[in-house]
Amino acid sequence: MPTGRGVGNADGLAGLPSMGGVTGKVAIVTGAARGQGAATARLLVERAAMVVLADVLDADGAELARTLGGHAQYRHLDVADAGDWAALIDHVAQCHGRLDALVNNAGIFRRAPLGEHGEDDFDALYRTNQLGPLLGMRAAFAMLAESRGAIVNIASTAAVRSVAQTVPYAATKWAVRGMTRAAAAEFAAAGVRVNCVIPGLIDTAMAHLNPSDVLDGYVEGIPLRRMGEPREVAYASAFLISDEAAYLTGAELTVDGGDTL
Repeated sequence: MPTGRGVGNADGLAGLPSMGGVTGKVAIVTGAARGQGAATARLLVERAAMVVLADVLDADGAELARTLGGHAQYRHLDVADAGDWAALIDHVAQCHGRLDALVNNAGIFRRAPLGEHGEDDFDALYRTNQLGPLLGMRAAFAMLAESRGAIVNIASTAAVRSVAQTVPYAATKWAVRGMTRAAAAEFAAAGVRVNCVIPGLIDTAMAHLNPSDVLDGYVEGIPLRRMGEPREVAYASAFLISDEAAYLTGAELTVDGGDTL
């Protein structure tokens, strides 16, 4: 049976069939302890990638890595801490000797009228949602250039259309879209692709921070009349880091049930 690109027998991946063009790739997924990040890590492991789950939720992240088996490991990462990023990249270099993909998934959401957002809210949203992906791209670039790898940044439909009471959150997600395109232009010469996934309303704990009546109203306005599943976002991320997406960079893949039509 044909195989995808592997990393050698020592990683236990040789001889596995190619499944979605990620077999043998080494990937970092941030915010991987729960929700979309956990679904992405699980899917990549199912497709025979080696996945480093990164999060600040150490107990949840370590337990998920344990359940995923030998193709997964957990590392603590505060995405807004450059020192944490340096330590993570050093670990990947020493443990795996390569890095093929980075999924900048970690994010937080706070809904409130702008006048009720304090400066602490602004700072927390900026540091996790905007600074985190920026530091991640900077830290991972050299290793990704060696493998001609890929970055996927997770934005939001709040960065496509107007959503009331999400001004600071929307600002950070618009920034993710802009950083993705700028990085795609800059990194292309090194063979590193940078793309963006734009999820709509996904059935995660973050979505349920909205009041139930607001959530119901959102669902009614979605053409497919349901929330998305975390795995449906994971499929998009897995595709963008796969060999099948080798000619895609600077692209935006919207996963929203038609919400932004």
